[in-house]
Amino acid sequence: MTEDRLSFKEMCAAFDVTPRTLRYYEYIELLKPDREGRSRFYGPRERARMKLILRGRKFGFQLEDIRQWLLIYEKEGTEAQMRTWVEMADGQLKELAEQRAQLDEAMQELQDLRDSVADELGVKVESG
Repeated sequence: MTEDRLSFKEMCAAFDVTPRTLRYYEYIELLKPDREGRSRFYGPRERARMKLILRGRKFGFQLEDIRQWLLIYEKEGTEAQMRTWVEMADGQLKELAEQRAQLDEAMQELQDLRDSVADELGVKVESG
């Protein structure tokens, strides 16, 4: 094995993913490792794609959206991919802001209910 390629096991360890996750990403064609017999090897391209996949997941993107975005690079090039990324990021930022507002509302309702019950009990409990 050369230095610029990782084995299946090394890839899992490098990105802290389970073998099942890595196999699934291959199954849905997010990754296409080199195969030698039954062994799989991941070069710089696949590692870069994995970084993008994990970053996209962190930001809440669906795997299919990530897959389509990665395909744009192959079919239309970097600029088209970057333009699409900006559009996707705008949409995701809006979605995350809506989720934050819903979470803030739920937290306030929970805090109010907790305070109300604590008052009824005459319990002095520090609030978060």
